[in-house]
Amino acid sequence: MNDDGLRCGCAGATVWFTGLPGSGKTTIAQALADALRERRHRVEILDGDPRYATLPTGPARDDPHRHTERTGLAAEVLARNGFLTLVSATAPGAAGRAAVRRRHEASGTPYVEIHLDAPRSVCAKRRPAEEEPGPAAPPPPDEAYEPPPDPDLRLTTHHMSITQTAAAVYALLADKGVVRSRCPGPTDENTPDADPLAGQGA
Repeated sequence: MNDDGLRCGCAGATVWFTGLPGSGKTTIAQALADALRERRHRVEILDGDPRYATLPTGPARDDPHRHTERTGLAAEVLARNGFLTLVSATAPGAAGRAAVRRRHEASGTPYVEIHLDAPRSVCAKRRPAEEEPGPAAPPPPDEAYEPPPDPDLRLTTHHMSITQTAAAVYALLADKGVVRSRCPGPTDENTPDADPLAGQGA
């Protein structure tokens, strides 16, 4: 990676997208990453989608709590070293996500939790039928998922376009001072008729 991303002068942070499989985590993280890179931010994505497999692997993948904590450690190290780190991971347990937040707070590293909230029925339709668990993905956590009671931002992705969702997250980061300006991309004022994330996977 070159140093072009350092031109924005912003510090690192972790943006954690949590939600059921199929809620749009991967799609939204990638869209946000594109917007951030256009503004010269240093961006890394840690993705739990088995098609991308960028999260820590090993025995902890069979223990969702440990998997979340290991992912949180990787994210915190990247963020502490100046990267805007976008984590696309279900992280089903509230305790694991709380531990990640505490780790960031202990090092003074900005941490933002985004809950992508979509009904199970919608998420099930979005997930490709041929999708198989990959080496970096913990067991399907659909039934065990504990939604965050007080995330920094909760978005109903089945009522928003990809652009709307990414812009909302960018605006929150601007409000928190993580980035210096808002996303310049267009927004659609109307709720789309069709599910904009259908067929997009995680």
